[in-house]
Amino acid sequence: MTIRVLIVDDQQLVRAGLRMLCQTAGDLEVIGEAATGADAVRLAEQTRPEVVLMDLRMPGMDGIRATAAILANHPATRIIALTTFDDDDHLYPALSAGACGFLVKDAAPADLLDGIRRAAAGGRPFSPDVLQRMVDSAIAARTETPAELADPTAAFGLTPREAEVLALVADGQSNAEIAAALHVGVTTVKTHVTNLMAKTGATNRVRLAAVSRLSAPGSPA
Repeated sequence: MTIRVLIVDDQQLVRAGLRMLCQTAGDLEVIGEAATGADAVRLAEQTRPEVVLMDLRMPGMDGIRATAAILANHPATRIIALTTFDDDDHLYPALSAGACGFLVKDAAPADLLDGIRRAAAGGRPFSPDVLQRMVDSAIAARTETPAELADPTAAFGLTPREAEVLALVADGQSNAEIAAALHVGVTTVKTHVTNLMAKTGATNRVRLAAVSRLSAPGSPA
């Protein structure tokens, strides 16, 4: 199955680089490029991409407003925010607008391609450094963070059962121990852990535990 990708960035060189990268993957097809948020909304309506790579900072309509506008008409579209290391002020607004993940522009090519595929499959791709800063920021400003963002169940769209598994992973329990605690099979637990990694962008159990700290009682403020 070919994944249809729309590239949105106000820098032509960045768009060209992203297009060339996508063209190296046989399962990705770039169906359009936009230099502004307004053009992104128009092209998304015309081309109906599965995944949009969305720059956050653009003149006129920025990526956050463009994300909200696209998803208002096409909620199934998966939009990945493309960010730089100084873009933290835009992360939560973009998440609230409906972005499914955040990838830094200097990510390894393989990581970017993997992020597009994960987004198309329903996951939430996050660059590891971005995810860690989100966790650290939420912990440091816990009393000021909106409840829906302090709660990974809301922030990452977890099911109640996935939230239970996440809490037990954070407690250091093995898959077998979690299966016994929840009275389910080990295979079921493995499936939940795989889904948690896809939704949160965590690449291992340590990072899953870090995500769980967003809502852990008594986390340092």
